[in-house]
Amino acid sequence: MTNETLMQYFEWYLPNDGKHWQRLSDDAEKLAAKGIKKIWMPPAFKGVSSADVGYGIYDLFDLGEFDQKGTVRTKYGTKDQYLSAIAELKKHGIMPMADVILNHKAAADHKETFEVVEVDAEDRTEIISEPFEIEGWTGFDFPGRNNAYNDFKWHWYHFTGTDFDAKTGKSGIYQIQGDNKGWANSDLVDDENGNYDYLMYADLDFKHPEVVQNIYDWADWFIKTTGVAGFRLDAVKHIDSFFMRNFIRDIHEKYGEDFYVFAEFWNDDEESNEDYLEKTDFIYDLVDVKLHHNLFEASQDEDYDLTKIFDGSLAKNYPDSAVTFVDNHDTQRGQALESAVADWFKPAAYALILLRQSGLPCLFYGDYYGVKGRYGNPSFQKVLDILLDLRLAHAYGPEEDYLDQEDCIGWTRLGDEEHQTALAVLLTNGKAAEKRMFVGQTWAGKHFINALDQAAEPVLIDEEGYGLFTVASQSVSAWIPE
Repeated sequence: MTNETLMQYFEWYLPNDGKHWQRLSDDAEKLAAKGIKKIWMPPAFKGVSSADVGYGIYDLFDLGEFDQKGTVRTKYGTKDQYLSAIAELKKHGIMPMADVILNHKAAADHKETFEVVEVDAEDRTEIISEPFEIEGWTGFDFPGRNNAYNDFKWHWYHFTGTDFDAKTGKSGIYQIQGDNKGWANSDLVDDENGNYDYLMYADLDFKHPEVVQNIYDWADWFIKTTGVAGFRLDAVKHIDSFFMRNFIRDIHEKYGEDFYVFAEFWNDDEESNEDYLEKTDFIYDLVDVKLHHNLFEASQDEDYDLTKIFDGSLAKNYPDSAVTFVDNHDTQRGQALESAVADWFKPAAYALILLRQSGLPCLFYGDYYGVKGRYGNPSFQKVLDILLDLRLAHAYGPEEDYLDQEDCIGWTRLGDEEHQTALAVLLTNGKAAEKRMFVGQTWAGKHFINALDQAAEPVLIDEEGYGLFTVASQSVSAWIPE
């Protein structure tokens, strides 16, 4: 079986030009040649404005087709361009995956009056007021769409909370009152801030049967309309895990187990990740937040102990459920979860996810093409192309680990029946180093070359199948048969 790579095909600071779906269409053939088999597309839904990155969700049934919130297109283009991009990806054997935002709705069409209590922002289980009435932005009529595809209207009782009282102009976290209202059960959402059901805007109430039915109706319409073949689920630690498990279970029953789903559970605690996977019956994979944080810390501290780089990670504990990544739109510079891996360590970090067995690695658009502007970073396309080629051709078979020095670690891949090859990878956050590693007696008497530095001296494999591989200071090397 050929290795697959996932790519997140957007970053936060893309231009608001409506041309991104076209860029993706134009790129599909090239990406397929690099082994990209899954594309995480940015959110395609109408948001609060044409500049919205996609997480200020207004209307899930508007894919850039209706004049709403001052625009027809989304930041990325029109519905027709979106559908064309999906078709082009499929033409080249790439699975198109939609970024799905179900936690909240934004930019309501009108205010409504309803009863709330205010809760403590740092402990949402603590009520800090008596019940009182507010005017909240919770009425969604979608007049620009005029009932096309779906005629459901949203009201205050479809939400659990909001964060602004238009009557007083005061912001806060307001829990909506009424029959069967309240946050999701605490064991079904993350326990940060006591109960992290509420994140932002108007928070959907997944206990309400009309909400559940509307989400199911939308999913059927969306999958059939677009032909997407998978979901990336946003902000699942804020969404009732009982609902999410059943929702994806039912999608798999209807559209098949090959409909691939992974989720953003933004928590780097080992036990929390294990509990969440168990609660959701391992029905979808999770992004490996702990590994990202380890990579970030390693890039900030030249004395970081590289033998611990996988400690606590999904890649180590649940490799079949891990989506590994170096950076994404939330961690890049200037964003709320800013923790961008330093440029000097990026090649090594990508080697750690692209050239190993564990997890499905995700390539970040902002690293591949670079990011312009104040919070920019350079393009790493040249080195990433080499690593992608190595993943496609050489990163197969048993893995021999040499995670044995604080400042220098390595591993080898020994190939398999389909891929008669081998690979030796070495990285250091300190001085130039060398390490004797096994690549197989098949290669005795043969030379290995450093694919990342063609000028490096070849390494001769001894009769026992070992080579003395080298790496330059604060660098990574990747050795393959000459």
